[in-house]
Amino acid sequence: MVLCWILLPLAGKADDFVARTFTDIQQRTLPYRLLIPTNYDKGTKYPVILFFHGAGERGIDNSAQLVHGVGNFATPEARAKYAAFVIAPQCPLDKQWVDMPWGAQSGARPDKPSDPMQLALEILDSVTDEFNIDKDRTYVAGLSMGGYATWDCVTRSPNRFAAAIAVCGGGDESTVTGSVAKVPVWAFGSSDDGTVPPIRTLHMVEAMMKQGGQPRYYLYTGLGHLSWDKAFSEPELLPWLFSQRRPSTPR
Repeated sequence: MVLCWILLPLAGKADDFVARTFTDIQQRTLPYRLLIPTNYDKGTKYPVILFFHGAGERGIDNSAQLVHGVGNFATPEARAKYAAFVIAPQCPLDKQWVDMPWGAQSGARPDKPSDPMQLALEILDSVTDEFNIDKDRTYVAGLSMGGYATWDCVTRSPNRFAAAIAVCGGGDESTVTGSVAKVPVWAFGSSDDGTVPPIRTLHMVEAMMKQGGQPRYYLYTGLGHLSWDKAFSEPELLPWLFSQRRPSTPR
């Protein structure tokens, strides 16, 4: 199964994202791109967004992962108003961010994160150590296969992320605890998505609500599996995201 296969223009310039490769202590590597705030000031703390692409952008070119969604954080307007670091790792062709079937009506979260997910989180650690990052404003976002990654991050580490954006993804609703429900999440999908059933997102949203959470959920119609362009262009999305801080109090 291949997700997110249609290429559209990047909202921000790819050249704005610095190409890097991360190597861990086991000599495992993962390519990623890093958006650094314009006129970065070492004396200022900045928010950081960990962005997960979909299955169609997997590879080793360290470029395809910039095609969908992430460019909305790199427009001149966004960079001027919301100065932030954006980390966009690229998953290998034969791997997934989360080892869970995309097209099923439900799924069980694996005991451990996948290797690419572990490396992506280590990249987040390294960028946080290298630059002056506001740890109370660490965000996660993703689409399709990356939407699954977003839910995986939130359910495994609810105390780490100040907010999350999950587009046409899903997870394991049984992993939603009271702590998970406190994380502000804005989820998106389309009722006619034939690739990732929208019920996967609905299950996660309902589980958060049962635990006292206040997630936002936009269910579009007529977009099929291509809801990410509209989702990441919602005018309230960036103001909402960057207003969130730990401890998470949904706004």
